[in-house]
Amino acid sequence: MTQAPASWRSTQPRTVRSSRSSLGFTLIELMVALVLGLIVIGGVISIFLANQQSYRTNMALSDVQNGSRIAFEVMTRDIRQAGLTGCDNSGRVANVLNNSSSNWWSNWNNAVMGYDSSMTDPALTGLTAGTQVTGTDSLELLGVGNSGLSVASDQEPAANFKLNETTSDLQAGDVIIVCDPDHAVILQISDYNNSNVTLVHNTGGSITPGNCSKGLGYPTACTTTGTNYQYGPNSQIAKLSAADWYIGTNPLGGSSLYRLSVTNVGGAFGPPATPQEMVRNVASMAIAYHESSGANSAKFVKASSVVDWSKVDAVQVTLTLKSTDQRAGTNAKPISRTFTATTTVRNRVS
Repeated sequence: MTQAPASWRSTQPRTVRSSRSSLGFTLIELMVALVLGLIVIGGVISIFLANQQSYRTNMALSDVQNGSRIAFEVMTRDIRQAGLTGCDNSGRVANVLNNSSSNWWSNWNNAVMGYDSSMTDPALTGLTAGTQVTGTDSLELLGVGNSGLSVASDQEPAANFKLNETTSDLQAGDVIIVCDPDHAVILQISDYNNSNVTLVHNTGGSITPGNCSKGLGYPTACTTTGTNYQYGPNSQIAKLSAADWYIGTNPLGGSSLYRLSVTNVGGAFGPPATPQEMVRNVASMAIAYHESSGANSAKFVKASSVVDWSKVDAVQVTLTLKSTDQRAGTNAKPISRTFTATTTVRNRVS
C-alpha cells in the first residue's frame, strides 16, 4: 500500500479537531444547564425573601416593644405620684379652690379614679380631637409636678408667699400645692411678681376657678378669711398635675395612647384641654385596681368593682400594641403584642 504524503498526514488531525470544537452544546445539555441555573437562582431568591421577612418581623417586634416601654415609662410616673403632695403629712390636704369637689381635676379625694369601657369619663366629654376609642378604659390621676420651689416667708393673713428662689416659671392662674409636715393646701395663684418672687393667693380677681378663702388651715373653711395658718420657711411648693390617660383616635384614623392634661391658659385653669398623643398604634387598654383592705385586697378588679378609691394602692395596666408595618407578620398583617405592668401608688404603700 502506498503511504500517504507527509503533508496530508500532518493536516488531517487539525481538521478533525476543528470540526468537533464547532459543534457546541446540545439542546439537552443547554436545558439541563438552564434548569440548574434556575434552581440556584430560586434558592438565592428564597433565602433573600426569608431574610427580608425575618428583618421586617424583627423590626416590627422592636417597634412594638419600644412603644410599650415608652407607654409604661411615662404612664407609671403619673400613677406613682398620684395623691402625692411632697410632704409626709398623713394625707391631710386642705383645698381652697372654688367648687373643688365638682371638677375631676381639682377633687383631691379622687386622686386615683378609673373608668371601665362602659362608664363615662367626665374628663373626656366634649373632645373634638383625639376622641376616646369605644370599648377602652381610662384613668384620671392627680399629683404634683416637679417645680422644686420653696417658701422663704409666708405673709398671713396678707395671702402671699415669698419664694427662696430668685426666679420661677409660676404665673397668675397656676394651681399649686404648698405643704409642710402638718398638712398640704391646694390653691390658685391670683397674682405673681417675678421681680421679687412673690405670689398672691387672694380671693376674687380674674382667675378661674379662683380661691374660696385666703385661710390655708386644715380642714378647709371656705369663707373669705377661712382658718389662718402660716407655712414656715422651706415649705415645699409644686404645681398641681392633673392628667387623664386613655386610648383615642389619632389624626391618621388609627388608635394611640393619649394623655390629657389640664393647664393654665390666660389665668383660667381647667378644661378645655388639648390631649397629647403619647404612643401610636396602641389598640386597646384595660385597667385593674388593687385596694389595700377590704374584699378587693387579694385581687385586682375593674373600676366598676372598686369599693373605696382612696384605698387603691396599685394599678395594673394592660396594653395591646400593633406594629407600624402593616404587613410585618407571616400572615401579611401587623404584629400585635399584649403587655401588662403593675405600678404601686407610692404614697399609699406603707
